[in-house]
Amino acid sequence: MDKEECRVSESHTGADTREFVKKQKEMGRYEEEEYLACCGSTKFAKEMLKASPFASLHEAVAAARDIWFNKVDVNGWLEAFSAHPQIGHSPSHHTASAQWSKGEQSTALATATTSTLQELADWNARYRDKFGFIFLICASGRTTAEILTDLKKRYMNRPIVEFEIAAQEQMKVTELRLAKLFTSTIKSTSKADEHATVSVKKAEEDRVSIIGGHLTTSIESSSGKPSQVTTRTRPPITTHVLDVSQGSPGAGVEVCLEMWKGAQPRPLFGEPDIGGWVFQGSSTTDADGRSGQLMSIVDAVNPGVYRISFNTGKYCPSGFFPYVSIMFEIKESQSREHFHVPLLFSPFSFTTYRGS
Repeated sequence: MDKEECRVSESHTGADTREFVKKQKEMGRYEEEEYLACCGSTKFAKEMLKASPFASLHEAVAAARDIWFNKVDVNGWLEAFSAHPQIGHSPSHHTASAQWSKGEQSTALATATTSTLQELADWNARYRDKFGFIFLICASGRTTAEILTDLKKRYMNRPIVEFEIAAQEQMKVTELRLAKLFTSTIKSTSKADEHATVSVKKAEEDRVSIIGGHLTTSIESSSGKPSQVTTRTRPPITTHVLDVSQGSPGAGVEVCLEMWKGAQPRPLFGEPDIGGWVFQGSSTTDADGRSGQLMSIVDAVNPGVYRISFNTGKYCPSGFFPYVSIMFEIKESQSREHFHVPLLFSPFSFTTYRGS
């Protein structure tokens, strides 16, 4: 069916319109306003509407990530940031976005005292003065003390680093809200099957507790059979390059991911590591500075020591660094987490951090 044929025409009225909209939601198609409630960027909502319908939450989240990071510009990011209430403030209006924000901050508000709320307000003001936008964090399940700790830590970041982190946090919120949007539809269309309804409720509760950058997509179908789709929407290790000397993405940088498989559990400082590294994947950063897929999308990444190398000498021949390698270790207890290891590069300096 052509996408334009799926839109509600002016001829649909009354019961016909309600039935039509119901069928659209069963197909994974929602209105622009509903996508706008998930992410306050108008560009994001319009692009999601164009990309719909979605066969599953997994497909919708994959599209959302691509749109947010590759199609929405800086102004769109700022528009989405500004749609959020300040952390510690409960919204008074009754839109879907406001009610979701209230639920996401419920733990923080429940654990707050007068003094911690005042401290949070003071730090929010300092943060906004420094960066020009509100402090944004996926607050679901987090206490006021935890949020304050993160706020103070992130306040020390450089603006270009903090802007990227805020965008990642917005994506976490968006994924969480998309899960709620899809879950609410499933709940409303599965009443005839009691077993399926219970399964959906459990899946919703599981999702609400997730703070990281990936979501549980184990929604059971109306037949009661679990979905076989992986819970991840991207590889467990990702990267991007920012050229801080230009204030722009580092496009065209060759990237290589390796894992340590030597005789020792990990490479030792000061000792040769010849033959210990095993190739995992390679790519070249795109116009947005993001690498392609460096490894398979798996639920649990193998624990161990990894190394991401960047061919900075080819990217910047006049610079100081022929190449840059970043080593990091993934513990067994972290196998289901996401590891975003970016490179912030200039001809004579570089830095990194663990994102999500």
